[in-house]
Amino acid sequence: MFSTDPVIRARDAHIFQDNNTVLGNLNFEIEKGEFVFLVGRTGSGKSSLLKTLYADLPLRLGDMEVAGFNIRNIRSAQIPMLRRRLGIIFQDFQLFQDRTVADNLAFVMKATGWRENGKIKARIAEVLMQVGLGSVEKKMPHQLSGGEQQRVVIARAMINEPLILLADEPTGNLDPEVSTGILKLFQQINKSGTAVLMATHDYSLIRRFPARILKCENGTLLDSRLQTIELESNT
Repeated sequence: MFSTDPVIRARDAHIFQDNNTVLGNLNFEIEKGEFVFLVGRTGSGKSSLLKTLYADLPLRLGDMEVAGFNIRNIRSAQIPMLRRRLGIIFQDFQLFQDRTVADNLAFVMKATGWRENGKIKARIAEVLMQVGLGSVEKKMPHQLSGGEQQRVVIARAMINEPLILLADEPTGNLDPEVSTGILKLFQQINKSGTAVLMATHDYSLIRRFPARILKCENGTLLDSRLQTIELESNT
């Protein structure tokens, strides 16, 4: 049955790193198909929040639902099922350097329950076309540019048609022109119905492609829906 529930809903949630509260009293929702930037200085809690959303950090206080899963009470056996509904994108790619692009994608597919080789091959071709990489299946990661590697990572995240992409500084290692291309790709994916939560330090991208902003600041989360958010100059 189609659900109109938000993809993410946080109620009085507190994010901890070790025994320190990084962010407190979080109350926000991200709707299906929404595009949201996550900003804040280094150490302000962006990565900790993302890790909590995909159940890499436990939620000890408050409530949070992500893609239909209760994060506070999630069991370890449910975490792989949660992550099948999410696309997780890292700044440092995390590709296997000794495997081809196709083998990198197939590894994730087999780990998430794909069994038929024909369907695996067809889906790999489909997602690579979706990210603008039609002919790289047999290449090794080191044969690709940084921007191309990031597109492979986005293709990997799209394999299981996630409800939301969680992207942690996906343009952090890329030059401005390539970063713009990656952002436009996220917008294209978003227009097809996938929500996007993108952590970034690149405020020039936000100014060029405005969207809702969540900002980690002084241990709390500000929301541009509720207040004006000042963006610092890029350093």
